[in-house]
Amino acid sequence: MQYNIMDYGALPDGKTNNQKQIQAAIEDCAKTGGRVLVPAGNFLSGTIQLKSNVELYLEKGSVLTASNSPEDIIDFSEDRDAMDGIENGCFLYACHARNITISGEGTIDGQGRKVYLDDNADEGFHECPLAVAGFRARTTYLEDVDGLQVRGITFYDACFWTLHMAGCQNVIVDGIRIFNNDRGPNNDGIDPDGCRNVIIRNCIIESGDDSIVLKATRPVWEKYGNCENIVITNCILHSRDSALKIGTETWGDIRNVIFGDCVVRDCSRAVGIWVRDGGTIEDIQLHHITGNTKRYADGVNRTFAPRWWGKGEPIFLSAGYRKGEKKYPGKIRRITFDHIRLYSESALFLAGEEDSVIEDIRITDSRITWKKQSVHNPGVFDEQPSDRDVYEHRIPWLYTRYVEGLAVEGIYEIDPSLEGYVDIEEILEESSRISIKNK
Repeated sequence: MQYNIMDYGALPDGKTNNQKQIQAAIEDCAKTGGRVLVPAGNFLSGTIQLKSNVELYLEKGSVLTASNSPEDIIDFSEDRDAMDGIENGCFLYACHARNITISGEGTIDGQGRKVYLDDNADEGFHECPLAVAGFRARTTYLEDVDGLQVRGITFYDACFWTLHMAGCQNVIVDGIRIFNNDRGPNNDGIDPDGCRNVIIRNCIIESGDDSIVLKATRPVWEKYGNCENIVITNCILHSRDSALKIGTETWGDIRNVIFGDCVVRDCSRAVGIWVRDGGTIEDIQLHHITGNTKRYADGVNRTFAPRWWGKGEPIFLSAGYRKGEKKYPGKIRRITFDHIRLYSESALFLAGEEDSVIEDIRITDSRITWKKQSVHNPGVFDEQPSDRDVYEHRIPWLYTRYVEGLAVEGIYEIDPSLEGYVDIEEILEESSRISIKNK
């Protein structure tokens, strides 16, 4: 069965709020199962609730535009703490549902351009996160959906998290494109939060915040358990934060993750892994990753915002205390990297604490070249969010603190453009059982 939203009176003028018409088509479709068709044209809408056994299909040439008026956006959250961050609701919503698909060749427009502005906080570089002025909601919040598929669609200009999946399972995200403002704060690409059995493949993601980030936030973990069994392949990722981030929200465990055959382009970090809240990150395999990482401008005289997390590290592992806390951070262990080919501007960084030692890390068959790519010189370490925060430090090719069982093998070289800024001598602090073979 197919239900065309124009049969319900939807108007493709980009101005009329079509929420009632689109929702009516979804309600009828949910009775039989089938497809809700968004034809060519620009359809503005407030919050849309997806239902079980419904495919929302955007035809080629169609644009589904999220309203940025607070009165049009509904916060359906059962627990107002269940959404990490802003509690302004979402555009596409589903909860406790089965077999939902979002697909097609059309575009979902988050209208981030209406809330972001450049206040020149970095004094002329125009690289730091943009300021936020106005109401903004998540593009999607999909909770406890079993059998979720997101295919082919283009997400454009999200003003907050783009594809947020919380407690979902048996998920396929295939061939989607996310084109967000690459200076937009909090406009993550894909956020599997407490999800299980997830495949993300063949995607192109451009964002200011992390391209793909795996989380175990407290409310989601308490309801749905750990985040595990995640495969991410054949993607091209650009972010001024991490291409792949695991953590920092680690109330539960994150395990059994494969990330491979991907290109990272002009990212602050290629891979960042954090524990902060007592969970364990383990059994992670990362392979065949190529591209570059670079440093972007920080804000001037700011204690936090507007700073990106990352200063050009190719690999960043951090087990540390949140600012003002001495709670056990958690455990990072059994992480393998192989066939990593990157140009970078800061250290291979692995840093734990005395009660949170990083264990059993392998970096093999890899080649990393430290090469000048930005107008900024290396010279600081970035351990946000933590008591250590951001601080001046000379940059070695490899820095470790409280790491046991690290093996590094490959080719690690410094291009003449960074001689004097990056040191080929490694720095090992409070560390043991490290094997290094630099060819």
